[in-house]
Amino acid sequence: MQAFTLETPPDARSAISAAYRARAKYIAGGTDLLQLAKDDIETPTRLVDLEPLGMAGIRASADGLHLEPLARMSDVAAHPDVVRDWPVLSQALLASASPQIRNMATIGGNLLQRTRCGYFRDTGFACNKRVPGSGCPAINGENRMHAILGGSEHCIATNSGDMAVAMTVLDAQLTLTGADGTRKVAIGDFHRLPGDTPDIETVLRPGEMITGIDLPASAMARRSHYLKVRDRASFEFAVVSAAVALDIDSGTIRTARVAAGGVGTKPWRLPEVEAALTGKPADAASLKAAAEQSGAGAKPARMNGFKLVLLRRSVLRALQTVVA
Repeated sequence: MQAFTLETPPDARSAISAAYRARAKYIAGGTDLLQLAKDDIETPTRLVDLEPLGMAGIRASADGLHLEPLARMSDVAAHPDVVRDWPVLSQALLASASPQIRNMATIGGNLLQRTRCGYFRDTGFACNKRVPGSGCPAINGENRMHAILGGSEHCIATNSGDMAVAMTVLDAQLTLTGADGTRKVAIGDFHRLPGDTPDIETVLRPGEMITGIDLPASAMARRSHYLKVRDRASFEFAVVSAAVALDIDSGTIRTARVAAGGVGTKPWRLPEVEAALTGKPADAASLKAAAEQSGAGAKPARMNGFKLVLLRRSVLRALQTVVA
């Protein structure tokens, strides 16, 4: 771990100014960044502490849910309005990490967590995310846990988040604030595909920070579910996960949102499943037919072709849970 300077700015504007400098990083809960720094994967020379800024509010209204970036994962998961009106979000958070980490980790930080690809996390291996142009040993190596959707010849590392998958079906909007002002970005546009620049993982600009997350209220959000399939029952990342939100009226699916984790290089929306569900009766045949559409365009690697079958079964199980 390299030496760094810790700054504690008095307000968001000062924090943005400090973070705009070279090799500066924001830190809040630090549950991911500190581990990366200890392993010399992240090597910031300046950490900008966001904790003194507050920014930990959770506000629910008839219009939607507003989360400030330093809200703790555990607080959001346990919030009664979230449990009732956005259950998929609460379930995804409770399926993440461990209780101790959820008590420290922040919502904004969770959206920015980096991949758990073993090659990325071990500096003894080449990795295009760490050193652009050095290669991707996962493509021909140990790739059981890697992506089958959204990969490129430069990277097939999976996005490891749970919460972002849930936020994808909830049509979350992020507020990003930087030196040039404030802008809104849909959750589906926030994480980037690796392409030929896998080291650039989000659309954040230098010094920019997440200052808010908004999720609309809807009948679909209230009828939602998160299913996580993993190798052990807790403190484990998804092999495959599925988030589903449905608006059902008189037995017919009016609107559907379906997304998956553990299979894509970013939280992966499944529009092919949504299209197959919309306007269909919420019965067993429709759900099964729609789930079979999951994973259009998948390109499994040598060891993870099973994920396509598991994805379809997971989506079906999540749909059945919502409809039941």
